[in-house]
Amino acid sequence: MDVADQLQKLQSLREQGALTEEEFTLAKRRVLDNTTPPGREQAMPKASSPLHQLKRSLTDRWIGGVCGGLAEMTNLPSWTWRILFLLTLLLHGLGAVFYILLWIFIPLQTQSTRKVAEEPPRGEPPVG
Repeated sequence: MDVADQLQKLQSLREQGALTEEEFTLAKRRVLDNTTPPGREQAMPKASSPLHQLKRSLTDRWIGGVCGGLAEMTNLPSWTWRILFLLTLLLHGLGAVFYILLWIFIPLQTQSTRKVAEEPPRGEPPVG
């Protein structure tokens, strides 16, 4: 979208009452200065976000490793996640549906991913 289209859209939003005069002036200035508003730089999720790090566990698994993977990501014990899924199973099977969807869409943890997660950083002594 070029500058003229953006200005035209801002004008139509102002005429509809969706933008106040002050908001219109600030948005117009941003468009003309070609700057992004604060906080918009991180609108797209990065590959290192927790959602992208979620993997099904190879070691802590009873059925599909979903609860073990959630436990590794959230630092909650896997038995907590198992109880939550069992409780939501009582809600017309919603827990089972949610678990199966997570089982399908969350990738399985690879051996190399697991090793990296278990090894301490180089140059530091192992904890424990």
